[in-house]
Amino acid sequence: MAALTENLEATHFQTKEIIKLSKPQVGTVVREFDGSAFEVEFSHQDGTTYARETIPATMLMLLHYELVEAVGAVRR
Repeated sequence: MAALTENLEATHFQTKEIIKLSKPQVGTVVREFDGSAFEVEFSHQDGTTYARETIPATMLMLLHYELVEAVGAVRR
């Protein structure tokens, strides 16, 4: 998963109309291009795709649902 770090104009997947994806729109990474760009699919909650775009890595924040790196013990 990834979130946009800035607004982006995209092409609607079915209608081919220009749409606006807003920061921090969330999408699913479906392909990586040498870490410099990612193909990201944007979908409604029901799974219907409304955009699929190749986006530079500089415009994305990758989202993590698991611990990426432990820094040290948590103090209470």
